[in-house]
Formats: sequence, C-alpha cells, structure tokens
Amino acid sequence: MPASKTSYSREIALLPGQAALLMIDMQNYCCHPDGGLFRTCPPDELAARYAYFRRQLDSVVIPNLQRLVSACRQTGVEVMHTTIEALTADGRDQSLDYKISDILVPRGSWDGQVIDALAPICDEIRLPKTASSVFNSTNIDYLLRNLGVTQLVIGGVVTDQCVESAVRDACDRGYLVTLIDDGCTAFSAERHRSSLAALAGYCRQRPTDLLLEEIRGQRPRSALG
Repeated sequence: MPASKTSYSREIALLPGQAALLMIDMQNYCCHPDGGLFRTCPPDELAARYAYFRRQLDSVVIPNLQRLVSACRQTGVEVMHTTIEALTADGRDQSLDYKISDILVPRGSWDGQVIDALAPICDEIRLPKTASSVFNSTNIDYLLRNLGVTQLVIGGVVTDQCVESAVRDACDRGYLVTLIDDGCTAFSAERHRSSLAALAGYCRQRPTDLLLEEIRGQRPRSALG
C-alpha cells in the first residue's frame, strides 16, 4: 500500500514551550518622538510623513504588544527583541542598503535601546541588526534552534520593511509564523494593508485579542482557525 500523504498546515495553535514572540525594531530610533528617524526629518514635513505611523504606534501597536509581552512572560513564551544598531560608531559594518538609506544607529546609543514601554527584562535576548532582515544580519536562526523554538509570533515596525523581511525569511527556514496584524504598522495605512495581503500566503495573521486567548488557553484548540 502506498504511504499516506502527510498533511501540512499553518493553522497550528501556539505551544508555549516551542514559541517565541519576536518584536522588530520597537526602539527609540523609530518609536520614540525624539528618535533619530524623526530628528532628521524637516519640521514642515514631519506630520505628512509620520502622522499615521505615530498615531498607530501610540494608540494601537505599543498597547497591543505590551499585552502580548505580559501574557508571554506569564506563560513561558520566549520574548525576543531586535533593534537597528551598528556594531561600530560610524556604521561601516552596516548593509549597503542601510548606508544608502542613511540609517545609522551607532553602537551603544540611546536610539538603539528598546522603548521603555517594551524594555527587555531579566535575560531576554536583544539582537542588534544591521540590515532589514534579522535572519540575514544576526545569528537568530542558530539561537532559535538552540532554544527549541519552532513557532514565531512577529510584530513591530515597519510592516512592509523589516517585519515583512523577518516573516518571509523565518518561513523559508521552516518556522511556523503568526503575524500580529494589529501589532505592527507602516508609514501609511495603504502600505500596511498591502504588506499584510502579500504575506497572507506565508503565515497566519491574528489580532492581539485572539492571540491572547490562544496563549492563555481560553479557547479549545479545535476552535482556532
């Protein structure tokens, strides 16, 4: 008899001992009003460029990630942070794309720190990165495998840049990915929606409230879809 065909699915509930919450670039540089991203913008262009982004961060993304972080810490889901930060003061080690884009967060600078609202505690891992994808510029894949992580929950900024890169690369390396669709944002609503649509074939997408129920085991697994 022929061997039965293996069934594969992205729709698998999170297992705390095998899952990690990965927050992308929730740092002072791009998430604090005084961050370097905003300091370099001409004052008369600031609102036009970043009003939507700032509003979504403050009213939606940061509060949702705070709730998820709290739940993950309580249930044993690994909490990890990435930040844009060079290994040098002048950024000579950064990717060509970051150099062309004039992105520089010097080693050890305030801009490179996670915002206070989501700051790492105890020995939570923070990975400085020098390119859009954390998988291309850090040893995160090695770390996740050492930690026994097979499922990643991803949120942060910016949806259509570093977040999207992390999702795609994680999926290609064999991780089951859940993207927090109200735990990330882009510089416009259109860019955010477009990125979510493009990633629909790669990962599960869930709002914070459903993820919290799943993490806390408040719903039977058969009801998760």
